[in-house]
Amino acid sequence: MAPAHGMPRSRPERGQAAVELALVLPILLLAVLAVVQVGLFARDRLVLEQASRAGAREAAVTADEEQVRRAVLAAAPGLDPGGIAVEVVRAGSAGDPVTVSLRYPDPVRVPFVGWLFPPAVELRATATARQEFA
Repeated sequence: MAPAHGMPRSRPERGQAAVELALVLPILLLAVLAVVQVGLFARDRLVLEQASRAGAREAAVTADEEQVRRAVLAAAPGLDPGGIAVEVVRAGSAGDPVTVSLRYPDPVRVPFVGWLFPPAVELRATATARQEFA
């Protein structure tokens, strides 16, 4: 097909678009995969935030730390239960705050982007509630 200005296309330019695509496509694919990994980190951070709130609600009504841990794990689907560190800090009695802090080493799961990120990103979440029991 001839260009609009009427001059025929020269032969060496025929494969230029394919070469440009071959050069740019790996970089573009790597960028897309990195964005997907960042999205997974963000999702896991939101799940951990929700789990810390669930743990704080449970800690507000019970002194049993194992029950608080079960509430945290139930509210964190998709996260490795063995990787979640739960810390409960109480101050005083009824009406005083109880704080549940979580730590989770979130591993890189998307292939080919491991060299862009550390082996695991440590996520943290904290929630506080008022104790309801004496």
